[in-house]
Amino acid sequence: VPTYEDALGSIKALKRRGIKVGLFSASRNAERVLMSAGVMDLFDAKVDGNDAEKLSLPPKPDPALLLEAARRLGTTPSRAVVVEDAVAGVKAGAAAGFRLVIGVDREPEGEESHAQVLRAGGADFVTRNLGDLLGVRSAGEKAQ
Repeated sequence: VPTYEDALGSIKALKRRGIKVGLFSASRNAERVLMSAGVMDLFDAKVDGNDAEKLSLPPKPDPALLLEAARRLGTTPSRAVVVEDAVAGVKAGAAAGFRLVIGVDREPEGEESHAQVLRAGGADFVTRNLGDLLGVRSAGEKAQ
């Protein structure tokens, strides 16, 4: 399973700083995907489609998945940040009152429509590279 270096670098930087990181996904295969990518151990909490079914949690844009992830991390939305590339997840984070909602635009360069939709959905800001948020560089990238 391919991974995004900017996301992995950012997660590792947060973990080094003692910040807990959770994952939420509507997929019932999330755990298998995380294990295949070799990143399961990076997350302090996980809420996926299997959990949603067991707990009768409605799908995004309802914030139930995100609220459960925050609960499992031992925090509240007002003390947590949501990072999401899907509009439904951005809407869920905004609806739940998370302290900050970051939209990640993974669309090809020059394609502004997804960034605009993420902003309209409630993203406080949108980035193409999560590493920019913490000053984390990808492998091979030089300092400017």
